Amino acid sequence: MRRENEELLKAMGRVQDRFLSQQSPEGWWWYELESNVTITAEYLMLFRFLGMKDPSKERKMANYILDQQRQDGTWAIYYEGPGCVNTTTEAYFALKMAGVSPKEPRMTKARDFILEMGGMEATRVFTRIFLALFGQYPWKMLPSLPVELILLPGWFPISVYDFSSWARATLIPISILMDKKPVVSILPEEGVEELKSGKPLTRPMGWLSWERAFHVLDRVLKALEGLPLRPFHERAIRAVEEWILRHQEPTGDWAGIQPAMVNSILALRTLGYPIDHPVIVKGLQALERFTIEEKDTLRLQSCISPVWDTPLTCIALLDSGLPKDHPAFSKAREWLLSRQILVDGDWKVKNPKLEPGGWAFEFQNDWYPDVDDTAVVLMALKRMWTDGDPGEDPRIQRGIKWAMGMQSKNGGWGAFDVNNDKEILNKIPWADLEANLDPPTADLTGRMLELMGHYGIPKEHPAARAGIRFLKRVQEPDGCWWGRWGVNYIYGTWSVLCGLAAIGEDMGQAYVRKAVRWLKDHQNWDGGWGETCDTYRRPELRGTGPSTPSQTAWALMALMAAGEVNSPEVERGIKYLLAQQDEDGSWPEPYFTGTGFPKYFMIRYHNYRNCFPLMALGRYWRLTRQEGE
Repeated sequence: MRRENEELLKAMGRVQDRFLSQQSPEGWWWYELESNVTITAEYLMLFRFLGMKDPSKERKMANYILDQQRQDGTWAIYYEGPGCVNTTTEAYFALKMAGVSPKEPRMTKARDFILEMGGMEATRVFTRIFLALFGQYPWKMLPSLPVELILLPGWFPISVYDFSSWARATLIPISILMDKKPVVSILPEEGVEELKSGKPLTRPMGWLSWERAFHVLDRVLKALEGLPLRPFHERAIRAVEEWILRHQEPTGDWAGIQPAMVNSILALRTLGYPIDHPVIVKGLQALERFTIEEKDTLRLQSCISPVWDTPLTCIALLDSGLPKDHPAFSKAREWLLSRQILVDGDWKVKNPKLEPGGWAFEFQNDWYPDVDDTAVVLMALKRMWTDGDPGEDPRIQRGIKWAMGMQSKNGGWGAFDVNNDKEILNKIPWADLEANLDPPTADLTGRMLELMGHYGIPKEHPAARAGIRFLKRVQEPDGCWWGRWGVNYIYGTWSVLCGLAAIGEDMGQAYVRKAVRWLKDHQNWDGGWGETCDTYRRPELRGTGPSTPSQTAWALMALMAAGEVNSPEVERGIKYLLAQQDEDGSWPEPYFTGTGFPKYFMIRYHNYRNCFPLMALGRYWRLTRQEGE
């Protein structure tokens, strides 16, 4: 036992040293957020649209894109995932713009795959927009998105504020592109006519379905667009322009995400803004801060995550025994407090009585604080606090009140808005990513219960009771919970069980034990846990996949929260983590365990493979010590 304890302490010490050496002078931690090559391909295309051809950057971006191509010639959206026609089409087009010959064997393989999948006609709407920007796809074949939508008030049955925050911030600028239909000329050899299959994309639609109704509506809208008289058209154009300008952060960002940033710049340029206009200059500078440039490659991140990485790292260090008066925590605490958002954002439209006080994901994103970041920041601050009761601090009180005030009517929490659950919006032609909504989910509701438990709010509180009822309703028949923001059922079940334990729920109840049994039943032969991203398309695969450090840590923390610290499953999981750690304190993890949009956009957080295993080891160490005393 002593030898095992020494091994555990050494393992935690290695990660602690690694984290402490990586903290910024200002107090934050920030690690790469890896997605897929469309983000970089669209960055290259943005430069070309703006007329800012930069051969050196293009070459480095092309090198990165080629580095990510698989042996079969395709590009995927996650490690070991299937080839994706959208990603492969955008990569192929960007490479041709960068001067890669279509005769190269790797380009031939990519082209064959695209045509086999149905050609450019079979790609998503956003891919076809980038093709249309350069005359490679007809604008008229894209679904209509009238700019007049911006004029509908928030209380109207459908308005832009019924869309998820990320869809709203992306579609509003795209409405300018759809209205103006800009086309930038490229050289003939850069075109991708060879990707056309000649077969129009057809989707199955029942005769009495929302899909067919929207298809008919789209044809009506296209007819209206051709009319000479559109009484509110110019007013709508101005409203969209003003919305874009108003929503730009002082740092140049829009919504903190690449799609909103790229499309806002495209829209403003289409409206006549010169590339040296301060708004576009700041926008391009913001995008450049998302890049990671190395000797021969350059890649763009879809988002950056310092306000997420920092509290998670702090919690991991605290769990592993670093005292709360350590200088690293004082710097992190002050930096996190400085990031609190005290101005209104888009969430205010549907929640007008709530006062601001949340945190966002990025360095600067005042329009879009979110529940998940706010909850994790507040939990980290509680444990790092050294001066009195943090619950009495006005800043903490504002944060808790804001997060609790974001509870939806059904008892759960979404990320950025309340009651953002109008399913009809995921039936419109623009919903081919099924990402137009931000409904309450189990993982965020579990996180909020955990936050309330941290600050002594009892399970008898109306918000907690409603949250628990929501979780019972959405629990899967086999006992697990679906994960919206992490892969997948292991993530959701971890968040829920930790939340239930923190709020004081009886962890012996049947529905809790059912979740515990599910986790135990899905432990891999090597002692770890893993789950493939494919579970979002094929739920029958849930809980299965190669073991990963982050998913193993989630399962371990969930089991320990349910009182299973002495179970053989937990012991085997801890041994797996110890065996997998590298000498430098890190854990190897090529798999993607984060989620942007389930099924369509997966994320590899480079911090997950280190911070969550450290949390799990630390909690195991603390709990076993307590039982031994």
